[in-house]
Amino acid sequence: MRIVAGAWRGRKLTVPPGQTTRPTADRVRQALFDMLLHAPWGGRALIEGAHVLDAFAGTGALGLEALSRGAAHATFVEQDRAALVALRANIAACRAEELCTLVTGDMLRLPAGPDYGLIFLDPPYGLDLVARTLTVLRGAGRVAPGAVIVTETGRDEVRPGPEDVLAERTHGAARVTIWRDLVSIASS
Repeated sequence: MRIVAGAWRGRKLTVPPGQTTRPTADRVRQALFDMLLHAPWGGRALIEGAHVLDAFAGTGALGLEALSRGAAHATFVEQDRAALVALRANIAACRAEELCTLVTGDMLRLPAGPDYGLIFLDPPYGLDLVARTLTVLRGAGRVAPGAVIVTETGRDEVRPGPEDVLAERTHGAARVTIWRDLVSIASS
């Protein structure tokens, strides 16, 4: 695995051993960021200067890719010990410590804090964690009005809600869905 583009293009990323962590493949990340940057609803302003949440971060590939492409800050949330070792190594390899906050623990117990305009949710497949995580994030005031949310779920999982879907693609066993959060707009 490597960073696909931006300031850290080509930087290799550490992946924990075993099958517990399922990192987003380079080609899927490239396709995802191409959509974020080039779709009519996207553009550089979506990423550059953004405060990003990489929930269920694993290796941190999604958040680090966003930082490499100009995001201002990334918060990574992870609880798996092996993934945390890899995530810390990847943040250090990119010399990104000052741009990152690492939250060690359960994503479903995230306390109140700053909100995010770009949110990556890549939970373990088949556990209905996207809908539950969004409930926690919204309840803690962590979703900025009109935030763009990117999920990677199993191909056959049910989409979590009626949000404004901007794009959806399948890549092997994964489905990537991007939407603008309408719930946070209505409550602001």
